[in-house]
Amino acid sequence: MKDTIISLLDEALATLKQQGALPQDIAPTIKVDPTKDKAHGDYATNLALMLAKPAGKKPRELAEQLIAALPSSPAIDKAEIAGPGFINFFAATDAAAQVIPAVLDAGDTYGRNLTGQGEKVQVEFVSANPTGPLHVGHGRGAAIGDSLCRLLEATGYDVTREFYYNDAGAQINNLAASVQARAKGLGPDDADWPADGYRGDYILDVAKSYLAGETVHADDRHVMAKSDPDDLDAIREFAVAYLRREQDLDLKAFGVAFDVYFLESSLYEDGKVEQAVERLIEGGHTYEEEGALWLRTTDFGDDKDRVMRKTDGHYTYFLPDVAYHLDKWQRGFSTVINEQGADHHSTVTRVRAGLQALETGIPQGWPDYVLHQMVLVTRSGVEVKLSKRAGSYVTLRDLIDEVGRDATRYFLVARRADSQLTFDIDLARSQSNDNPVYYIQYAHARVCSVARKAKAEGHDFDLAVARDNLARLEADQEKALMNRLARYPDVVAHAAGTREPQQIAQYLQELAADFHTCYNAVKVMVDDDGLRNARLALGLATRQVLRNGLDLLGVSAPEEM
Repeated sequence: MKDTIISLLDEALATLKQQGALPQDIAPTIKVDPTKDKAHGDYATNLALMLAKPAGKKPRELAEQLIAALPSSPAIDKAEIAGPGFINFFAATDAAAQVIPAVLDAGDTYGRNLTGQGEKVQVEFVSANPTGPLHVGHGRGAAIGDSLCRLLEATGYDVTREFYYNDAGAQINNLAASVQARAKGLGPDDADWPADGYRGDYILDVAKSYLAGETVHADDRHVMAKSDPDDLDAIREFAVAYLRREQDLDLKAFGVAFDVYFLESSLYEDGKVEQAVERLIEGGHTYEEEGALWLRTTDFGDDKDRVMRKTDGHYTYFLPDVAYHLDKWQRGFSTVINEQGADHHSTVTRVRAGLQALETGIPQGWPDYVLHQMVLVTRSGVEVKLSKRAGSYVTLRDLIDEVGRDATRYFLVARRADSQLTFDIDLARSQSNDNPVYYIQYAHARVCSVARKAKAEGHDFDLAVARDNLARLEADQEKALMNRLARYPDVVAHAAGTREPQQIAQYLQELAADFHTCYNAVKVMVDDDGLRNARLALGLATRQVLRNGLDLLGVSAPEEM
């Protein structure tokens, strides 16, 4: 319908140019949007407002001329002028209803497009240090990152999901020291406990497994414990593998999988950090001061220069980040999206500056970032802060165990990434219309229930009969539902383009609301065979779009609730 209206307006513009009512060089991008108030029609355009000045006319005058020049179309009942010069279009019922066979014919592919044309895109997300269980912030990153990948795949991109393990540095040393202390019988309250040690119960679990000589099977390695509490290197290797396995299990429970697990340690083992340093020095963008090696990132938009190598000879986190992203570029990813917590905001400029300083042809502003804000977990209106397993934070597994995968994924993706999120456990557990994921899934199950009832009563759905009777779907609630179904492909394209999967969550709530309203207003199981099949078709099309949208969020579409 939207494309039809744009085409009609294009023809009207051509007519007005031919009549001399518009300058020949006017070539606007015609914008047509769904209306918010159905009293104002189904779609609207501001074309007359946009062209009034270059055309030398008043907006309403130009709007009248555009309407007069519109070719007749069976898709449009009427067009009206509103306000200062908007044009509102009222779709013909039979034209609006054509979305129903379009959805049913396309099935799982409805809403998908080939915009990406197979372009390789890498999305890095979660990337948690293997020092403990995944917390709810990691969970939000997992939900947003995985949904973004699904959106990009739905719009024709070749997506690689990547997890970057910071398996080197001070935090890993603190992990090893903590496990060693537990292996020697110490607890977090003992005087000899490491100053920066990890205090959660999971550290004791790692120590017990190590002392028992167990073997850990992680995604890319198998590590057998040496059981020696004095061998810190062996403890470090075992602890990292153990916690990597634990995180993998958490992600599996969350329905998230990765194509690539990239180890920070490999950047050092493969010499890529040193190669990056040499390239930066050769480019003349470094200098030494007080025993440290600095990079002139201010030459590339940073607010101050950055230390690459400290006075003790160790590299800062900044340098392996630059080397890692150079590796991404060299792997052929023209588009890279990093989904990370908002605490990474300060790294965006410096990493981009470091990549520019390498002078390897990486474009400015590469890579892209999606940064999410923190998650506040509440129960009975009170913040939940601690987890026995982790010791100091709420884990992703805590939420999954409390409310299930579907509610956890939906709630963590349903708001803009850059807004703080309050995760209400009581709401997520409730089976009521106030719970958005329940409300959406119930709409899907409700259609399934109607379809089962029709079949049980001997009224098998007949698509051919439905097609012949679609024009009879004349109720306002039916038309609103059909118009909502027609918008789904645009929502998918826009959500993918703006990197905002929460748009899908919002759309599904609106679609479910339209369906429930229609269901309560219009009886499906009528005696009239043609009308019954047409209304069943509308329900089945709604079910299909609900299922397609929920799949983009990694949420199931139950047939019974």
